Amino acid sequence: MALNPRMSDTPTVRLHNLRLERGGRVVLRDIDLTVPRGSITAVLGPSGSGKSTLLAALTGELVPAAGHVEVFGQPVPLQQRALLELRKGIGVLLQGNGLLTDLTVGENVGLPLRTHTDLPEPVIRRLVEMKLHAVGLRTATELFPRELSGGMARRVALARALALDPPLMIYDEPLTGLDPIASGVIMSLIQRLNDTLGLTSIIVTHHVHETMPVADHAIVIANGGIVFSGTPKELEGTSDPLVLQFLRGEPDGPIAFDAVTERAA
Repeated sequence: MALNPRMSDTPTVRLHNLRLERGGRVVLRDIDLTVPRGSITAVLGPSGSGKSTLLAALTGELVPAAGHVEVFGQPVPLQQRALLELRKGIGVLLQGNGLLTDLTVGENVGLPLRTHTDLPEPVIRRLVEMKLHAVGLRTATELFPRELSGGMARRVALARALALDPPLMIYDEPLTGLDPIASGVIMSLIQRLNDTLGLTSIIVTHHVHETMPVADHAIVIANGGIVFSGTPKELEGTSDPLVLQFLRGEPDGPIAFDAVTERAA
């Protein structure tokens, strides 16, 4: 019987002894992570530390060199058809929004519904209205992406990511390019949607102070592995010099700047 990711107590995501490589180079090693259903997990770390590589493993874009990746209680499949089915249950908010400039806001949000379902057009239009209403942009349906502010565009991209009602949401640097007010709106929206829709969320970011108020759990990735795993309160009280260097933005310390820029290249 197929697992219902909204009803089961099985963790939404489980990583065990995971090793990820790109171009024959080890990016992450010995990664163990459990993401409980209904939680918000923050994946923190400097640029180039492997956060986006970790996301690629969750969505099946990158096959692990070793270890296991489970989503909704089952291994991420290698077979393309099964992988596409899995991805329908995962909403991804990209750094650059990924909105199609020649489509209106409503057309962008409705694109996944028109691509992956056989719903009649009136139903799709109603669902688009509902998703835009959920992010506070119901009146923006006929606007084009070029007419939106950065914060509005990010909310439209979020509405599109929610179009298929995915039980798992992944946010890849959701605050990039946003001012403090827009950042606050996005983080508040992520928390509200997680609670009201019963989602499980993974936020990949280097914006620590904006993300911690909404997170249930946090991990910090640096130097090829997880250097911290705990609650936001535990992160705040850490004395680990490596974690403190990241939190304080210090140029000198156990995280080598040259290593970070090399991994980002």
